[in-house]
Amino acid sequence: MTYNDAIKFLYDLQLFGTKLGLENTFKLAELTGNPQDKLRFIHVAGTNGKGSTCAMLESIYRTAGLRVGLFTSPHLVAFGERIQVNRQPISEADIVRLAGGMKSLIAKFPDDSHPTFFEVVTVMALQYFAEQKCDLVIWEAGLGGRLDATNIVTPLVSVITNIQFDHQAWLGDTLARIAGEKAGIIKPRVPVITAVDDTAAFRILFETARRNESPFSLITWTQAEYPPLHGLALPLLGEHQRVNAAVAVHAVKAVRKEIPVSDDIIRAGLLGVVWPGRLQLVERPGGQKLLLDGAHNIGGAESLRVALKTYFSSQHPTLVLGILQDKDCDKICEILAPLAGRILLVPVNSQRTASPHELALACRAANPAAKIEEADSLKKALELAGSDAFVVIAGSLYLIGEAMELLKLSPGNPGNERNLNEWAGTPSKH
Repeated sequence: MTYNDAIKFLYDLQLFGTKLGLENTFKLAELTGNPQDKLRFIHVAGTNGKGSTCAMLESIYRTAGLRVGLFTSPHLVAFGERIQVNRQPISEADIVRLAGGMKSLIAKFPDDSHPTFFEVVTVMALQYFAEQKCDLVIWEAGLGGRLDATNIVTPLVSVITNIQFDHQAWLGDTLARIAGEKAGIIKPRVPVITAVDDTAAFRILFETARRNESPFSLITWTQAEYPPLHGLALPLLGEHQRVNAAVAVHAVKAVRKEIPVSDDIIRAGLLGVVWPGRLQLVERPGGQKLLLDGAHNIGGAESLRVALKTYFSSQHPTLVLGILQDKDCDKICEILAPLAGRILLVPVNSQRTASPHELALACRAANPAAKIEEADSLKKALELAGSDAFVVIAGSLYLIGEAMELLKLSPGNPGNERNLNEWAGTPSKH
């Protein structure tokens, strides 16, 4: 198997869609020797802020001298971003080796229960982290929590960043139902840290923790101003990152008996955190500024709106917007369109993209005064905005990954590994 063969094998797994459930993942893990039993985890779920919180936790523990595995999704450009040790992506050779092993193992599954892409990648990650003898793995949930493939582990602490609307077809159409799915990562007597701010969602998480005899901590803006965060200027833009940082800090404190980390190390780790594609400010050689942010759901769009008002209130940006059709496009446009003087609507490189024309209609309704144009690609939109002083690219992490390639912020990949992020399946019935 070559690297291209391995990527094709992973692509082909998309034919089996996305299925929520743990049976296949447990079976695959057992066939590989249950590598999860050799590892310690911090499991992170939530609607928004999962990746940033994972990045903060990883940086803190790496600064403390631990060998830290990091499992996140989706990747922005290259598949290897999903599986990292001490922020070094898994090598192509290791991807080939592990994918080859998986290909042999899934032959043991009947056709009607074929493992999916995410199930296979989850167990590949567990194998790799065990081989690398990681001291700790920062383990991000994919979709939901209760039936997500990552939920075969028992962590040192369970983190649920927040509960907002996203993936309603899969997780439920109320915040309480979504919270019920996220609460599935809560394990007996394992501490729970959350920054949930919806009353109904809070009640679900709290009651689940109580039934499991799990110590429960609710993080608010107040804790974001306590030491060791007090006076700390985070390198990640956005006031919401202070709450994410507070969640990370309290997760570290919750497991200090198992893994002691001082306040000084926590501060140093937070000061060194890097998380591309989330309110990432880039200045091009000619002086043009670009702000890249996924903002792929209502909560993300609202965080971007607040950040633009906070950090760039004197600037009237050009907005380059591309959204997936299964998101609340009208609401995202309603939040972001009034911030821009010029709006360029683009397709996302995904089968699930909303059309630029649909987005244009929503943006005109939200901001009739803006100059609104449709472009047939992100590349064309960047050319059209080439002389604009400040450009915001938002709406989908898929779009951000494409922007990073076009702007040469990340090495492009001729195999277009970004399309490995595609997924489909049958939504859950509630």
